[in-house]
Amino acid sequence: MRALSPNWVMPQLRPEQQVLAADFSREFGISPTVSRVLVRRGFVDSEELARYLNPDLKVLHKTEELLGLPNAVLRIRAAITGNEKILLYGDYDVDGTSAIVIVKTILDLLGAKVEAFVPHRIIDGYGMKADRIEEAAKEGFKLIISVDTGIRAGEVVALASRLNMDTIVTDHHLPEAEIPPAAAVLNPNQPACKYPNKHLCGAGVAFKLAQGLLESSGMAAGKQQRLVESILKIAALATVADIVPLVGENRVIVKLGLAGMAEVKNPGLRALLDISGIKPGTTPTARQVGFQIGPRINAAGRMASASEVLELFSTQDETTARRIAATLDELNRERQETEQQMREEIFKSIEENAAWEKRLGLVLFEPNWHLGVAGIVAGRIAERHRKPVFVLTEVEKDGEVVVKGSGRSIAGFHLLDALESMRDLFVQFGGHEQAAGVTILRDRVPDFVDAFAAFAAQKLDDDSRRLRIEIDQEVTVAEVSAGLHDEVQRMAPFGYGNQAPVFAVTGAEVAAPPYAMKGKHIKLTIRQAGKLLNLKGWSVPVEWFALKAGDRIDAAFQLEHDTFDGWSPILKDLRRS
Repeated sequence: MRALSPNWVMPQLRPEQQVLAADFSREFGISPTVSRVLVRRGFVDSEELARYLNPDLKVLHKTEELLGLPNAVLRIRAAITGNEKILLYGDYDVDGTSAIVIVKTILDLLGAKVEAFVPHRIIDGYGMKADRIEEAAKEGFKLIISVDTGIRAGEVVALASRLNMDTIVTDHHLPEAEIPPAAAVLNPNQPACKYPNKHLCGAGVAFKLAQGLLESSGMAAGKQQRLVESILKIAALATVADIVPLVGENRVIVKLGLAGMAEVKNPGLRALLDISGIKPGTTPTARQVGFQIGPRINAAGRMASASEVLELFSTQDETTARRIAATLDELNRERQETEQQMREEIFKSIEENAAWEKRLGLVLFEPNWHLGVAGIVAGRIAERHRKPVFVLTEVEKDGEVVVKGSGRSIAGFHLLDALESMRDLFVQFGGHEQAAGVTILRDRVPDFVDAFAAFAAQKLDDDSRRLRIEIDQEVTVAEVSAGLHDEVQRMAPFGYGNQAPVFAVTGAEVAAPPYAMKGKHIKLTIRQAGKLLNLKGWSVPVEWFALKAGDRIDAAFQLEHDTFDGWSPILKDLRRS
């Protein structure tokens, strides 16, 4: 029904897996449908499945397993005892600001003399900068703790040491060959680290550091647990927003953190939830974090200054909290308008330029585009055209004009590997498999355009670019119900690495012509064996609206929370039967 239409992978269970699914169904009181989904996803052990369905704090990995954490705790305790000034050096996105909030909250409770610095996306750019380190030395700081940054800042860390300051690096991004010469480096992705969870986000690493500090504090166990549960809420926001896999420890952090948001005492978090449409007493879903809460936090760093976020979470004044939340809401609207304008301009340009169709990796550059939304727009283009994309614009700093931008990828294409293959082109670069950022001189942009396209041509073809839809279970219309939706929610939170189950109804009849909502969304009713099912779809292909009553189709969908209807089947794909 469309170019590069997705490949459907239908479920198949071996006889022994079918027996296991029946056993799980009886043992855990779940339907055979959901039990088969769990077996298909690899569960073979009752204890493992029990931890998945009913996670608790006990399954979090021990803090001392994170390489460098014991040394970091000792150095921080010494700084607190010696009344040394500590500088937290963060990043401007949800992950970076959340990491600062987590560590600063615990350091403040432990009596540390601590301040935080969040760089401005456009003025300062990403990463630790030498000029800010030099300022910190003049201001009397003796310890710098980086959060969600620093693993590729070896020269800056060495500078801090020459200026008589120690540095503790906490980060999750992939390191270079040489690890920064810091007093301690906390990063599960450094080669010598045996920590089981390699997919912590920056705030996740910060959470483990905060956990370690609490464990060393001598604080009563009950109070420690309450504080861990409190900072879990912030760690959960960042874990979802940073799109790290929601498996293992990450899933526990999000599951328990989101559950804790049903009761929120922090005025800033409460104001943020309210303005995001999350009512008191309600547990937000990971989807609501990703599409309603996270974008409002990110809007500060994209459109203005992320320091607003720190103030939001630190204030105890409800009036101040609601004022800041309203500002973030307005910045998010401004971000949406800017993003839409850029996106439409780029989509039109690609459609009108035949050369772009032949390139499997796109580097798009316009001097006047807004840097703050470059990554979001790149993601939209990558999703629509099934190609890795960088969106670049010009930025002026200290009288010099450079080109900066962000990239987003598709499954199976490693962005950082691509950049490493052409590293001589860049002033600075970093990131991971699915997202990356670059700084480049303008006269090297054409080289980047060609080199990125050439690298993509070696790694991709139409088949590898094609979206794969893993069907977890084929069902009948009669089986799709509120009860099935509620059972599926036991598998939540859903996101990268733990997607909501995809169900398929095959050979159904279109009961009536589809209804268009706002021109791009769809409502569709299908019929099977006399039973009707109402489906919804967001920003769907235009050809779906051409369906007629009586057409035979297969529908792939997920069961999602719906503010208006309680729950709804949300279309992932349609195809002719």
